Amino acid sequence: MTEFDEDGLPPLDPNFADQFVRDVRRPACQLYLISPLDVSGAFPERLKRALGAGPVAAFQLRVKGVDQHEAARLGEPLRRICADADVAFIVNDDVSLAKRLDADGVHLGQDDGDPREARSVLGPQVQIGVTCHDSRHLAMEAGEAGADYVAFGAFYPTTTKETRHHPDPSILSWWSTMFELPSVAIGGITPANAAPLVKAGADFLAVSNAVWGGDEEAAVKAFAQILI
Repeated sequence: MTEFDEDGLPPLDPNFADQFVRDVRRPACQLYLISPLDVSGAFPERLKRALGAGPVAAFQLRVKGVDQHEAARLGEPLRRICADADVAFIVNDDVSLAKRLDADGVHLGQDDGDPREARSVLGPQVQIGVTCHDSRHLAMEAGEAGADYVAFGAFYPTTTKETRHHPDPSILSWWSTMFELPSVAIGGITPANAAPLVKAGADFLAVSNAVWGGDEEAAVKAFAQILI
């Protein structure tokens, strides 16, 4: 009798990631930076240094515990820095803040609203990402709702946020094989442990502490060596 996982799907073979071969028509994996919670003070200069150190596809503003007026004040100079560097500026969780900042996109957690509603507010050109944890079902639902990318994780232990879901890299391989929609790998990713996720089929690596917890220029350069 076939066993099914909590998504109601046959379980993935963990060896699938080892056997996976990336479709040559798919772009190479890219770097997706997520901000620390504190983006005040000298952070804008740190962001400039990071974006100047190597290829970065996107930057996500993730601030907590401040009102929208303050978040917008902090976010506006970062949006301009990203625009100057031709890097997508994404706002975490908050559709109205994304609209206020004229962001390039918004990233939604499972409790942050429906991609369809975000699309109706932000328009057709804005990138909408959805956190899908370790769930193929949630990822397929997000795709059907019009998401532009899905995020899986946490793949490794992380102190950036509390995590309860720890997918196997094979979910990236399965997704890449089945769908054209890009996937983002997130959770504790560093230059030292990123390679298996790239090999498994991640389209983006979302990283935070690995960059902002030390020398941001050196970290971005280290990631660039893995993503070439």
